[in-house]
Amino acid sequence: MRGVLRSVWGEPRPPHAPPLGWRDWALVGTLAVVVLLEGALRADVPWRAVSVAVTLGLLPCLLWRRSKPLLMVAVAFGVCGVVPLLTAHDVPSLNSLVYLLLLTYSLFRWGSGREAVIGAAIVFTKIGLSVVDGSLVLAEALGGVAIVTTTLALGAALRYRTRARQRELDQVKLLERERLARDLHDTVAHHVSAMAIRAQAGLATSGSHPDAAADALRVIEAEASRALTEMRTMVRVLRRNEPADRAPNPSIADIEQLAGRSRGGPAVDVQITGDLDDIPPPVGTALFRMAQESVTNARRHARHATRIEVRVAADDASVHLRVSDDGETSGPRSGSQGYGIIGMIERADLLGGACEAGPDPERGWTVTARLPRTGSVT
Repeated sequence: MRGVLRSVWGEPRPPHAPPLGWRDWALVGTLAVVVLLEGALRADVPWRAVSVAVTLGLLPCLLWRRSKPLLMVAVAFGVCGVVPLLTAHDVPSLNSLVYLLLLTYSLFRWGSGREAVIGAAIVFTKIGLSVVDGSLVLAEALGGVAIVTTTLALGAALRYRTRARQRELDQVKLLERERLARDLHDTVAHHVSAMAIRAQAGLATSGSHPDAAADALRVIEAEASRALTEMRTMVRVLRRNEPADRAPNPSIADIEQLAGRSRGGPAVDVQITGDLDDIPPPVGTALFRMAQESVTNARRHARHATRIEVRVAADDASVHLRVSDDGETSGPRSGSQGYGIIGMIERADLLGGACEAGPDPERGWTVTARLPRTGSVT
């Protein structure tokens, strides 16, 4: 139990909290109008001016509910606890003050573990003091505790759900890095093997054919240059100690094998244009993997699709891939936010390119990717 409490207390703040934006200002402005209308139209508000002033004065706390959740909770609930003591009346009593639940939600959603524990203690202490001074009857206090607890639980649930999702995304990215590392490892191994063979041939013929030895050295130099270039792309790419896949790596030419029609599925049309002779193997393998994943997703999830088009085109600087289908886009496509797309985006980024996926304006789904011909890592 102590370990659990220590873990909660030491919990850091979640990363990447949304910054203050126009939606926050719009929320505060809308609530300000609601507070003024309630203050003007309700007839049973004691100390009307004080109630409206306090409720309006606490609205700016919503602007910093993510960046300073504990401070905002302390200010808001502290003021709500002190004002009734100073006026000897149940002030404030506007229903609009329900927006304080946003502060309790943000406390568990965006605060650290320490802030969450201290903030929850402040909130429940305020409710307890309201029972003691008669501002709340016991039944109302229990209802308030239930509502606050539900809000805190919702914030905590979304916090840990987001964290679990991020762990899954990180795992997918790591897996894609492993696959890319295997592809690059096999490519570099091929170059090194060629260098070794040419070196052996050069040594064997150096006595009788000096020219052949010079040719071998030139080939070795070229292969070494290619190997060094491709090894640089392995920087920051992770790989676990697992048996390497002995199958040859696919290339751009293998994309043509995706053409055809599966049983009961849409036809796949493949067109490859441009000069692709000097495309490095890692780029060719990456393009094949992305085309294969895109076609597989279209066959699985494109409802009523009759055709899938795969287009590969190369220019002087980059190679472009476009995979599109004519399926329905009336609703969110199942699997559109799946890990396959994330893996394609990660692989393209590792090779210095970019990949995007989304619905077409009229019909279908399209995946586009651009990779530099050199396959350099950004």
